[in-house]
Amino acid sequence: MTKRNVHSHVVQAPITTRHFQVTGYGENGTGDANDFWTIDIVGGNKGDLIKTVTSVVRLTHVNVGCSLHSHDKQLPKWGWEQMEVTCNPASRDPNNLWNVEGNINDRLPKGNMDFFRPSFLESVIEAHKIMTQVNSNLKPKEGEVTSKPWEWPVNYRGQRFSGVGPDTYRVYLLGNPILFWGNLVWLIVFLLLYTVRATLLQRGMQEPDDVKAYRDIVSYAAVWLFIGWSLHYLPFYLMGRVLYFHHYFPAFLYNAMLTGVVVEFILQSVSQALSSGDWQRQFLIYSSGLVGFTSVILTSFYLFHGLSYGMEGPLSDNENSTMYGLKWLDSWEF
Repeated sequence: MTKRNVHSHVVQAPITTRHFQVTGYGENGTGDANDFWTIDIVGGNKGDLIKTVTSVVRLTHVNVGCSLHSHDKQLPKWGWEQMEVTCNPASRDPNNLWNVEGNINDRLPKGNMDFFRPSFLESVIEAHKIMTQVNSNLKPKEGEVTSKPWEWPVNYRGQRFSGVGPDTYRVYLLGNPILFWGNLVWLIVFLLLYTVRATLLQRGMQEPDDVKAYRDIVSYAAVWLFIGWSLHYLPFYLMGRVLYFHHYFPAFLYNAMLTGVVVEFILQSVSQALSSGDWQRQFLIYSSGLVGFTSVILTSFYLFHGLSYGMEGPLSDNENSTMYGLKWLDSWEF
């Protein structure tokens, strides 16, 4: 407890300059005339009792006439990045409304908070409102390296967690470029295949029943995975908060699963087309393609495993570095 009075006067607030400043003033209740406020119960009458949680109140400054106001704006570092509190001349602003969350008094019996417990739906709505409000106020700190959504699928820039020089242990978050770029290519392949098939079906193309059933299953799975990727990625273009590379990882999982569906479909289609009904040849072609695809994934992991487990020793421009020759983009910082 600060043992200070809530105080306001005709001085501009530090961030919201059209409001007046609110400070803590006085000592153990002793202050001045600018420490006095009237408490009005919204929808109530003079003399009504204030109840915890349920009563909504407005605190109006006696001398200035403004109302105590809560912001979604953040103070700078000198204010420990706390949310700004001001005195608002516009008394009807909804952010001027307050309620009492709890009351501690040894002379009163403890209340049953189950009475105020919100329903499941109310809890979900409230949680999302709070998340939206908090996320909108997350801004990059001074000197902090951030990223933009367009950089994520192409693996343009990673995120450094620790270490810079050759004498330090370095942890650098960067997606495996072969997987990231491969996923992007297979996503484009899916869109092309889906568009071509949809166009041909619209023009009356006939498919055998077994072929149509298989392609419908593949299309159904691929479309839902593409929707999952879109919902986890595209909304970031609308966000005003600070963004980091790791925000793409949920969408990357959907893209990786979509790659698996598309590659399996292509392997099945190619092996059937080249086997001429010989199931052994079809199995050999399919298995060879699957082994080759898996080998590329394992090789890419081996090449870039330093990014997963951390790096030490010479930097990537040194021939003795484990990452030598693997800095394919100038924007990568390892």
